[in-house]
Amino acid sequence: MALDRDSLAAWYARNRERSETLFDSVHPAAYAARPIPLRNPICFYEGHMPAFAVNTLLKRGLGDAALDSEYETLFERGIDPEDEAAVSEGSRWPSRDEILSYADAADRAMLDAFARRDVADPSNPVLAGGLAVYTVLEHEPMHQETLRYIWHRLPYDRKLRPESLATPRDGGEPPARREARIPSGRTTLGADPDQPFGWDNEYPRHEVEVPAFSVDVYSVTNRDFLEFVESGAYASDALWDEEGGAWREANGVRHPLFWELHRGRWFWRGMWDLIPLPMAWPVYVTQAEASAYARWRRRRLMTEAEYHRAAFGTPHGEERRYPWGDAVPDALRGRFDFAAWDPAPVGAHPRGASAWGVHDLVGNGWEWTSTVFAPFEGFRPMPSYPPYSTDFFDGRHFVLKGASPATAKELIRPSFRNWFRGTYPYVYAKFRTASS
Repeated sequence: MALDRDSLAAWYARNRERSETLFDSVHPAAYAARPIPLRNPICFYEGHMPAFAVNTLLKRGLGDAALDSEYETLFERGIDPEDEAAVSEGSRWPSRDEILSYADAADRAMLDAFARRDVADPSNPVLAGGLAVYTVLEHEPMHQETLRYIWHRLPYDRKLRPESLATPRDGGEPPARREARIPSGRTTLGADPDQPFGWDNEYPRHEVEVPAFSVDVYSVTNRDFLEFVESGAYASDALWDEEGGAWREANGVRHPLFWELHRGRWFWRGMWDLIPLPMAWPVYVTQAEASAYARWRRRRLMTEAEYHRAAFGTPHGEERRYPWGDAVPDALRGRFDFAAWDPAPVGAHPRGASAWGVHDLVGNGWEWTSTVFAPFEGFRPMPSYPPYSTDFFDGRHFVLKGASPATAKELIRPSFRNWFRGTYPYVYAKFRTASS
């Protein structure tokens, strides 16, 4: 299938415009700040995204010479820099004007490649089928979500608040907890080989038999989790696995990162405001906290396969493209695609419910599972970005499914797999409990 060059160039331009808007919202004094220790300084990412595009498509794919070899080395990798001595504070980083000058040159070269060069050469494994093109196009919005949660940790006086920002709706009291019963059946994991693109960990496509289970209809809310906090569960060693317990103790964790306690009242640390804790919103927590809560309820987290069965399965046996059917993702189906800075109350998008009546399986926050991130049988690294997944097949990362408010619509597909360390507290990740 021939690539639609104009559509792909427009996608690239949308990505670049969204990135510019994000960086414009940071106070200049915070440009070289590093709000999250396991992430690079803010300025790194404004250079990383165009450098990744050049390294992936122009150099690795088309065999071009460097635009700026120093920058394309400096800004090469955007992973968590744990144990990487190369990451340092802002003194060695270029100014924003210098980074933007490089980005402008990279953008011109990329758009020229989209317009006139053979970016889908079938004889080149990096380019065949537009592999490098799609790698670049999906890579940038992934980092835009990363940027959002990095921005979340910045002090409010280090961000430039958007004009006409609406006050978030807390949703009042959450709906009563209830379960959906999912009968046994087969579910499909992995990407359709005919779809235009998928990351290497999405392949190969295969079926899994899933025993019957029950799952919460709604994500666990702040109200639900407050009961857990007030019960003293953070001090109960029996509820925590070894890694989670060690993380809790080493960091003095006694509540979710997105919560703050002021004069005896709980507040939500929103992107732009500290607001009274919205009880109807989903709680954002680590996998370790989610697992401890589930044990407290004498339940557990869903597996990746159970998520697929709950999200895409139907009583008639066929599988849907999305939980709600085949309609394209839009604002009626869930909160995603950078539609808002904060989550919505659980169950606020009933038209996005699955065939089993389970709400918010896509949108409003990634869904933690109990599945360790690992390759499917037959996995092969992708030629356009070989270390994308392999660096994280270490038994310490867990699969997340679905989408958050800051997940681009292009990433919303059943096969897409996100992953994080079980003790990584910054991501927009919710959960629900299950039982066999």
